[in-house]
Amino acid sequence: MAIRIFIDQGHNPSGPNTGAQGNGLLEQDVNFLVGSYLADLLAQDPRFDVRVSRGTPETILGTSNATSLAERVNLANSWPADYFLSIHCNANTNPAINGTEVYVYAQYTQSYWLAEHILKAIVAQVGTRDNGVRLNPALYVLRRTDMPAALIELAYLTNAGDAEKLRDDPYGFAQGIYNGLLSYFGFAPL
Repeated sequence: MAIRIFIDQGHNPSGPNTGAQGNGLLEQDVNFLVGSYLADLLAQDPRFDVRVSRGTPETILGTSNATSLAERVNLANSWPADYFLSIHCNANTNPAINGTEVYVYAQYTQSYWLAEHILKAIVAQVGTRDNGVRLNPALYVLRRTDMPAALIELAYLTNAGDAEKLRDDPYGFAQGIYNGLLSYFGFAPL
C-alpha cells in the first residue's frame, strides 16, 4: 500500500493567514510552488499517495488564522495521511540570517528522524545553510496532527542569497524534500 503524504503549502494567497515577504517574494507563492512540485514528484512514484492543502494558487483555507490552521490539520487527519509536511519560508529583521530548518513536536520521534533526513537532503540539493532540526511543540500543525509531522522552513525570504535560491530553484527545494523522504524510508530513487 502506498505511503500517504499530506503536503500543506503554508499560508493563504490573501485574506487570513498570509505569509512573510522579502526581496520581492511572497511566502504563500513560494510555498504553493514548492509544494506543487513535491506533489508532482510523489504522484509519479507508485510508493506514495499524495494530497495538498491548496489545490490552486488562489485556494484560501479558513476565515481566520485559527480556522486556516485547523482546516489544514483536519484535511490530513480525516484522509488519514501517514505523514504531514508543512512547507514555509522564513523571515528575520536581520537580513544576514539565512538557512534551512525543520520544526517538529518532540525529539526521539519519527517526526524528528524524518526532519533530519529532509533537512540534510534540502541542504545537499540547493546549498542552503543547515540550521538544524528544532523543537516547537506550540505550533498548531505539529500539535494537532494525528501522524508524524514536520514544518519545513525552506530558507529566508529576507536574505538575498536565500531569496535568490527560492526564486530561481523552487523545484530544487521540492527535489530535496523528496530525496529526504526516499532516504528516510530507505527507498532507492526510481
